[in-house]
Amino acid sequence: MKADNDNRPQGAAVRFVVQPRLVPGAKAARRLHLTLTEFEAKRAALHRHGFPIPCPVVGHFDLVAIDTWLDRMSGLGAEQLAATDPASLVAERLAAIG
Repeated sequence: MKADNDNRPQGAAVRFVVQPRLVPGAKAARRLHLTLTEFEAKRAALHRHGFPIPCPVVGHFDLVAIDTWLDRMSGLGAEQLAATDPASLVAERLAAIG
């Protein structure tokens, strides 16, 4: 039985799943395969290495920013992607042979 003060949408009322981009610290920690306690203990060091700060308004972390940071830390940043672009690669090779 539905309570009078329960305003949550029921199954049929939800039309599609929304994947949030901003997530609380526990989910940001999970993205790094850390517990929240481990994440909080390493947070200052993570920020020193460029880990994104939480949104100043809602206090949540941006998953896209976290993934971009992870790509950079792994050497998959924009610089590397541009270097492997086929047109850039051809131009570099043509320049090398004169």
